[in-house]
Amino acid sequence: MKKLLVICFLMLAVMGYAQEGSIKPKFQAFTGALLKLKPAQNGYHKFSLKVEAAPWAFQAIGEVRAPNGDPDLLINALFDGDVYAVLAYVDQPTSGTDGQEYNVGLFDMMLYFDDEATSIRNLKFKLLPPANDDWAQGILSDALGSSSLIGNVWAGKYDSDITKASANPMDKQKLKSMKKQHTSAEEAMSDDDDRRSRMKSKAKAADEEPVVKKKKKKKKKVVEEEEEEVKPKKKKKKKKAVEQDECDDPNLTIKEKRRCRMKH
Repeated sequence: MKKLLVICFLMLAVMGYAQEGSIKPKFQAFTGALLKLKPAQNGYHKFSLKVEAAPWAFQAIGEVRAPNGDPDLLINALFDGDVYAVLAYVDQPTSGTDGQEYNVGLFDMMLYFDDEATSIRNLKFKLLPPANDDWAQGILSDALGSSSLIGNVWAGKYDSDITKASANPMDKQKLKSMKKQHTSAEEAMSDDDDRRSRMKSKAKAADEEPVVKKKKKKKKKVVEEEEEEVKPKKKKKKKKAVEQDECDDPNLTIKEKRRCRMKH
């Protein structure tokens, strides 16, 4: 509901600006090499223009009639490079799913033979991925609705802008280069995303890894491998003090005392 209100608001704003004449359309030219023309039926060729390189992702289909009605003129001029297309759009870019900006405010197109405008009918625009979500479709619808208020942009009022756009048309080589740059940018972003993802994975794994405490090395103890029991040392018996030495008997003569000591 909120998104619908925003789209309605944008539509009213675009219509208001258009009525005031403050909206100035922009133009982008494309070479005839990007066009596909079918043989004319009742003077009209069915044509298709498909562009898929930022800032463009659309397909335009319709019917075109040569300025003089010649059914072969446009087919021959297409091969000679004398036909080109000019896209008219409102500058309302939107972001695609690839992160690039795309101009989706398309509202009209003209095919030129040399500098002469052709006649176009049943023109339809189709937005292509990556810029075709609901928001982009809403901008396209707003631009198509405002075209009637802007008026005929091919009647001479914007000839100067159209001439400038025609002087530098988008061709296959430019589109190829734009796609290559876009692809390189996407690959670089993808590499950055992969690198960030790997770093996050490593950080997560490090956080989830159980902390293993390192065992402290035990100091080696010197173990005395003595299987025999240590025998207690025998205490030396103290000699009992002789209170009275028999050899010191005063009744003994000196010779008897000497013999006694010698005997002991």
